[in-house]
Amino acid sequence: MANPKKLPIPTDDAKALSEQLTQKIRTHLKRSSQPMRFSQFMEAVLYTPNLGYYSNSLPKIGSEGDFITAPEVSPIFSRCLARQAKQALEQLSEPNIVEFGAGRGRMAGDILRELERLNQPLERYYIIEISAELQQQQQAYLQSTLPQHLFAKLSWLSKLPSQPIRAVVLANELLDAMPFERLRIEPDRALQAYVTFNEQSQRFDWDYQPITEPSMQRFVNQLIKHLGKVSDLGYETEINLNIGPWLKAVSDSLSQGLVLLIDYGYSRQEYYQPARVMGTLRCHYQHRAHQNPFFYPGLQDITAHVDFTAVAEAGFDAGFKIAGYTTQAHFLMGSGLLDMAIDPDADITEQIRLAQQIKTLTLPDEMGETFKVMALTKQLENSLMGFSVRDLRHQL
Repeated sequence: MANPKKLPIPTDDAKALSEQLTQKIRTHLKRSSQPMRFSQFMEAVLYTPNLGYYSNSLPKIGSEGDFITAPEVSPIFSRCLARQAKQALEQLSEPNIVEFGAGRGRMAGDILRELERLNQPLERYYIIEISAELQQQQQAYLQSTLPQHLFAKLSWLSKLPSQPIRAVVLANELLDAMPFERLRIEPDRALQAYVTFNEQSQRFDWDYQPITEPSMQRFVNQLIKHLGKVSDLGYETEINLNIGPWLKAVSDSLSQGLVLLIDYGYSRQEYYQPARVMGTLRCHYQHRAHQNPFFYPGLQDITAHVDFTAVAEAGFDAGFKIAGYTTQAHFLMGSGLLDMAIDPDADITEQIRLAQQIKTLTLPDEMGETFKVMALTKQLENSLMGFSVRDLRHQL
């Protein structure tokens, strides 16, 4: 667990916000007189209205925030997504796009401009955003950077459309921020992580208790068989129980379409390696990564890598076809990256900048291999260009 002293010190205003959220969670713990599942704690610190990380007004993306996303690195990322989306939109009688969690709005703007360049009609571009603060930022940015006829295609929602639609659904770095359960496997027992408030140290702390839910016990039994002998130091990991219900809701909202999921993660075989004894829980604060989810609640992001085998299983159960799985680098190459990488009219400075952006998006030690792309389809039969270079479905 990271030492908070090694991380930047928040401003007084940020500290006050964190303290307000801490007291809110602490009050809940006192009233219930029971510890919180870690997923409940994560839900509270990320999504509590006005106070949680994704709901408050503090910067999150870019140099003033805590992390950078691919759409912020280069518009080429979004242009490639637009080209893959076009292949599906052409098959829809009423072509729409639904984007979950649009960040600052850059991806939406770049996709709308690219689809217009490609002469691809679009009925609506829906942005599902639960944060009122981010909705305002997205609206301001997109209204100031898009021509009016493209801005008019945008609609903001707080949840999926009530009636099924035909659409391409985009979720970039969404699954990793879903609340997950933390597990600890020891030689003679399996435990689930809960959160308590330590009155003596005046901070949140872990509280591990025996697993009682049958479905989680079955998962742990399979995991123990896979791991073999566990050392006395134990084995910590995560399981995301929200992916299945979310994909079921997405499937119910689509009569026909494509879902593109982009996130950092592994197949199940890679995810639950015996050597990965600390799991993949990561917190991001001012571009520093660490493993202390209790550091100033509400001021940092909390994530875990995605088990894409679990995503595929949940997608199949929800009625989707698993239409592709590959690395971000191979997806971008299959979706036209190399065509965009060459601009003979650009000056040398622009060419160097473009080359650096492409390296960040595609190199193995950057985003190229850590990030994966999965395609789920419903009532679509054509093969997808983004998975033509290399398809890794056999590894799931």
